[in-house]
This record gives sequence, structure tokens and C-alpha cells, in this order.
Amino acid sequence: MIEALPDIPPERQEMVSCALGAALAYDVPANILLAVADKEAGKPGQWVRNANGSYDVGTLQFNTSYLGDLSRYGISAADVAAPGCYPFLLAAWRIRGHLRNDTGDVWTRAANYHSRTPRYNAVYRSDLMRRASRWTTWLDDHFPTHDAVVDTHPYGTR
Repeated sequence: MIEALPDIPPERQEMVSCALGAALAYDVPANILLAVADKEAGKPGQWVRNANGSYDVGTLQFNTSYLGDLSRYGISAADVAAPGCYPFLLAAWRIRGHLRNDTGDVWTRAANYHSRTPRYNAVYRSDLMRRASRWTTWLDDHFPTHDAVVDTHPYGTR
């Protein structure tokens, strides 16, 4: 877990820490996973019934329609509803699948986490882009990266 995030409220620090770890584990852009977690804003143990009879479960509001595929690995709704980082790993796995396998631009594919129905996807996509932009700024402020130049001269620096 990341030690201290003074500009993130204590109740959201687990979200940030878990999302960053899951993004790294599944090679998903951290700003996208943070934006999804921010947008979904579920709670451990939360179940929200959808019009189609499925449920959105837990912190990442993971849809139960995906549990059929996951049950063969022993993953259940209780796992998705649990507190901690496991739900973030499941969401990152699912987002990675959308990013790799779906069609459309990266934002449409990421918004497929919510819905593939074009009108619902478009609304989610727009909000996801806005949230991801804010998270990109936060990440850049807290985790700056630098280009490293490798000296290939056989005797070191000239």
C-alpha cells in the first residue's frame, strides 16, 4: 500500500493504492482504472440491481453477468463484493480485455466496462475521459517520470 497520500481523503486512499497496483498488474492505464473506480464509487458489499436482472457488485460495481466466465476459476460474487484490492484486480482484468479485444477508440473500449450499448457507452465515455484527465494530472504530480539516457560510450561519460 502507498504510505501517505495527503491530498487524497483517508477513505479513498485504499481505492488509489489498490487501483495503482491492479493497473500495474494488468498493464492497464492507471488513469483509466482510477477513473472507473472514481466513477463507479461503489462500496464493499454493495449490490445494485439493474433493469436487465443483473447486479452491479462491490467497490467497482462489477456486473454479475461476467461471473459465469469467472466461476470456473472459483471467483464468486462474494469475491467481487469483498473489501480490499481483489475487486480492483478483477476490474483491471476486465478492462484489459475490453482494451485488447473490443473495437473503437480507447475510451469507447474502456467505457465498455459499463455498457456496450452506444448511448450508455457515450455518456459513460465522456465522464470517464473527464475523470481520467483529472487523474492524469494527479499521477503526473505524484509520480513524475524522467527519460533516462544511457551512455553507450565504452569508457563511460566523455
